[in-house]
Amino acid sequence: MSSQAGSADALPGAVRYRCSACGNLTRFDVVEMKRTRSFYHFTIGGLLRVESEEVLDRTVEQVSCHWCGTSSSVEQVAALESEAESGG
Repeated sequence: MSSQAGSADALPGAVRYRCSACGNLTRFDVVEMKRTRSFYHFTIGGLLRVESEEVLDRTVEQVSCHWCGTSSSVEQVAALESEAESGG
């Protein structure tokens, strides 16, 4: 599972997940590798504030259900498909 640039909610056609073991559609633990370009702004006192971050590359390594803990039963579903099923 891999996608380029931006956060999942900013990607056109972004996927959602469904756990076929327990029916969860909303809570997942996602392990991913990201390569980013960030604008760091340090105050005079040395405190860091990240003012912007661009995701250059993103690879999802593992997705597991937060409710039942399984990763083998997690499926990708199209965002529109899962919203239509839930009535939203």
